[in-house]
Amino acid sequence: MFPTGHHVTSPNSSDKPGALRTLSLRRPLDLLFLFCCLILTADVLGPEIFGHGKTKDYALWYWAGQQVLHGGALYPSEMDHPFEFIYPPLPAILLAIPSWFGKIPLYIVLSILNGVAWWYTSILSNAMTGSDREPGPWLEALPVVVTVSFAFDMFDLGQPNLVLLVMMLYGFWSLQHRRSWLAGFMFALAAAIKVFPIAVLPYLVWRRQWAAVVSMLAFIGILLYLVPAPIRGFERNAAELNTWYRGMVGSSSEKGFGQRDEQNWSWVNQSVIAVTHRLVRPINYNLDDPGKPARTMNVIDVDYKTANWIVLAVSALLGLGFIAVIPRQARRTARSDAEELGILFCLMTIASPLARQYYFMWLFLPLTVLIHRAAFDLRPNVRLGTVLALGAAGILMLLSLPPFPNAIQAWGNNLIATAILAVSLAWHIRHPPVAASSDAAAGLKPQPS
Repeated sequence: MFPTGHHVTSPNSSDKPGALRTLSLRRPLDLLFLFCCLILTADVLGPEIFGHGKTKDYALWYWAGQQVLHGGALYPSEMDHPFEFIYPPLPAILLAIPSWFGKIPLYIVLSILNGVAWWYTSILSNAMTGSDREPGPWLEALPVVVTVSFAFDMFDLGQPNLVLLVMMLYGFWSLQHRRSWLAGFMFALAAAIKVFPIAVLPYLVWRRQWAAVVSMLAFIGILLYLVPAPIRGFERNAAELNTWYRGMVGSSSEKGFGQRDEQNWSWVNQSVIAVTHRLVRPINYNLDDPGKPARTMNVIDVDYKTANWIVLAVSALLGLGFIAVIPRQARRTARSDAEELGILFCLMTIASPLARQYYFMWLFLPLTVLIHRAAFDLRPNVRLGTVLALGAAGILMLLSLPPFPNAIQAWGNNLIATAILAVSLAWHIRHPPVAASSDAAAGLKPQPS
């Protein structure tokens, strides 16, 4: 099991490091956070109430919920037709409940979910850093500030990645507190909504978290096959799952994959798969906008099959590097676990076949861990180096803002920023503070046998 060590606290120990807390109307920064959520919710509701309707994915979510309510099809009958709804049937079932009340109630529910997820992403991340000190209000709020553009995308687009992130964080929080079956359920729920969190499964197997593995696999089956069955019918749900799998997971070619061909190879996608293909094949990274001139960035020219082998080799190297860096079971600590999970979240982010700008909200935990190291590490040079690494990653991520050319994203500025964070966390794992220090010892308690 994960070491519990110093960060396991009683329900009444909210003043101790690692404890969770609720939003307080007496804290100015909490009120500011609540105000930001209200502003972002207004951005969602305003166009629907006063304009021509909210665009982005909100209309799609309402459509999916209405399809379930009226027994309509979620996917086209012919595989050569594009999918409007590219998720498994379960999310449509969940969307049907608020959709029954109308668009505005649905949008309010989705905004509330994003706000709650944003809050607990911050609380859980700060509680899981393995630090031996409680962060002050400004330090606690700093990761929220530096990722605010990603959070804006979550509200504005209506994407579920922030909700998925808090599910994964709560899953690991549960795992650390010896609630493996609950952890497996949270991982399964995230994967049943949007597939890419399934990448956590090999990690659980490697760390021999067998109860969590069994729970995750069992709940994936329940959530995908049994939960929708009373509403859609068992045979119909199974057929829709098969259609979704063939159209989303089982389809891949030089043109693209997963029903979004124009996005897969374009600058908007900064996954390992997409950036590697753009570097080794002459792909037009302006595919998402036919009005723009074709632009390529490849440094070599290989065929599609060879490019896939290169992607596989790069992925294998990343996986083997991760295994080489993380400590053996007997040498794990609360501190090293935080850094290990930070690297894992980096890898899960870039391992997703489609990693658009908002996917990098998943860097919240790695950023939080490194911010704590920059603030609390006992070694001045290490604190300075961590600050410089955070600064470099931050500058790279700022290059995604609209004033800068899309070519920067085509070359993978967020991907490189993620690599900097992962390498920094790996360095911290391999170079912990001297255990003899009384302050460091509090964050380096040995793994219980």
